[in-house]
Amino acid sequence: MSNILTKSVAFHTLGCKVNHYETEAIWQLFKDEGYERKDFDHQADVYVINTCTVTNTGDKKSRQIIRRAIRHNPDAVICVTGCYAQTSPAEIMGIPGVDIVVGTQDRSKMLEYIEQFHEKRQPINAVRNIMKKRVYEELDVPYFTDRTRASLKIQEGCNNFCTFCIIPWARGLLRSRDPQEVIRQAQQLVDAGYLEIVLTGIHTGGYGQDLKDYNLAQLLRDLESQVKGLRRLRISSIEASQLTDEVLDVLKNSNVIVNHLHIPIQAGSDTVLKRMRRKYTMDFFGERLDKLTEVLPDLAITSDVIVGFPGETEEEFMETYDFIAKYKFAELHVFPFSKRTGTPAARMEDQVDEDVKNERVHRLLTLNDQLAKEYAARFEDQLLEVIPEHVTPDGLLVGHTANYLKVTFDGSPELIGKLVRVKISQAVYPQTEAEFVRVLEEIEYV
Repeated sequence: MSNILTKSVAFHTLGCKVNHYETEAIWQLFKDEGYERKDFDHQADVYVINTCTVTNTGDKKSRQIIRRAIRHNPDAVICVTGCYAQTSPAEIMGIPGVDIVVGTQDRSKMLEYIEQFHEKRQPINAVRNIMKKRVYEELDVPYFTDRTRASLKIQEGCNNFCTFCIIPWARGLLRSRDPQEVIRQAQQLVDAGYLEIVLTGIHTGGYGQDLKDYNLAQLLRDLESQVKGLRRLRISSIEASQLTDEVLDVLKNSNVIVNHLHIPIQAGSDTVLKRMRRKYTMDFFGERLDKLTEVLPDLAITSDVIVGFPGETEEEFMETYDFIAKYKFAELHVFPFSKRTGTPAARMEDQVDEDVKNERVHRLLTLNDQLAKEYAARFEDQLLEVIPEHVTPDGLLVGHTANYLKVTFDGSPELIGKLVRVKISQAVYPQTEAEFVRVLEEIEYV
């Protein structure tokens, strides 16, 4: 072990936005203890690997990264956390060189475990039964390494138990964050210079289901009325069933909630949805979309689709295809069904042939390109607001509009993180071309 007075830590995060949020929170704990943050490929005293278990590939990648950390510095303390750590702690403890395994709770105790490991030199398995956890674990993130958009985690866990998904076993049941904590942290992020906050979680739209007399619509209202200086508020994902009339009313009247919703469809066929154990029908989903576009005509609706779920026939696939074409989604994330060990769907008969899956994925991606271009074309010659995020290799700025068009335009790197007005010049996918008009607001970072 290198000199403990100059302690250093390196992180590697696999998986979703929630994991990235939690890595930032864990980094704050180390930073408060005087640790220096190193790049993961450099020598560090402690390596923290935040794992993913959504697919079998996620598990495999996690194991590869753990072994890579051990190779970087065999004397370092290797801490493994996250979803794979929660579902398979024994498997991870079996990798020679792993010292501490923490699941998806008790992350705030990680430094204590490191101290304990230094004293006793015995590997520590700190994973406990997540299903017994009923309280949201507070993890504060006052600012992010990424300067343009801040995530704000508002809930943990999921009660849905879809047949293809392992996540409830990795994250436990739904737990909402205290509304006052959400508002306090949102204000902290705005004060640190963030113009856009993305509300995130494992089942974000389920916020408030476990709270008394408080729900997502009220949280959205309170964030808008109480957080001074908030310019953009985005919901990372929301289920159709959570788009209540009250939520629609909030969206319609808000000045800060952006004109974009990510609503996972997964399949557009009632029979497939039933096998997936999704809790809606396509009639219901369609009715919610009709109501949404009535309230917000220019709304961008993006979605996730799983193609080739066990038993999916050509007719069922075409129901999904036709539904997406009819409702003109602005962008799709298309995934071929992947067997996740431990889920009911992995054990189902009638697994779809890989070639059939790939061909269907290709058809949906072709449709996606067409729909995305059509959506972007509606805004040609219009003025939209963008927060530039980074510079491309050929010197263009890239950012997202409020309605989630990815735009590129000529401009100075000093504009990154500022609110800028652009004119959409040409709708192409995946990046729409625009012209810089002017800066709308100067932001001083703390």
